[in-house]
Amino acid sequence: MANLEELQEKIIKGKRKETGPLVQAALDEGMNPQEILDSMIGAMGIIGERFSRGECFVPEMLVAARAMTAATDVLKPAMAAGGTEPVGYAVIGTVQGDMHDIGKNLVRMMIEGKGIEVDDLGVDVAPEAFVDYLNSHPQCKVVALSALLTTTMPALDATIKAISDAGLRDNVKIMIGGAPVTQEFADEIGADAYTADAGAAAEKAAELMA
Repeated sequence: MANLEELQEKIIKGKRKETGPLVQAALDEGMNPQEILDSMIGAMGIIGERFSRGECFVPEMLVAARAMTAATDVLKPAMAAGGTEPVGYAVIGTVQGDMHDIGKNLVRMMIEGKGIEVDDLGVDVAPEAFVDYLNSHPQCKVVALSALLTTTMPALDATIKAISDAGLRDNVKIMIGGAPVTQEFADEIGADAYTADAGAAAEKAAELMA
């Protein structure tokens, strides 16, 4: 039988080239895609906890997240065929005027590690682009906004205001993060959540889906 513990270990160690074949082996043996996904989510939970305790750092999280993505790419067709639904749907982007994406990419991969389907709008995303996305994706329940510069923090506020002005604010939970962002600023602009790192962001996204 395919060993899900081995799959977890390979994700945690960031062995990207080895995770896909292990998922395929598990599927070939008839293992339930949801059971495989649950094991993968568990691996990302472990790496997130280690990060929170200061036992690993951003590079280790990035390689683990990439290994998770490689495994998910193999698993997705089987999940779709089996009618397995994601835990929920989210959208993420770096706000207008800001071109940073490493932190945003890490947060996206960690949220995906919770079984949440995430659409990534990229960097320098105008408030109107988030509004357009939400209008065409009513199933989206969480909006994750990133700002890595003090000068682009006002774009977080502008994006939340645009979502409110469009009458969509009650439909979604809005998370914000980035190096200069604080809980105080999140409270000031009316965000639902602020998280200081990718592991915490993933936990909060899953919590907001509930």
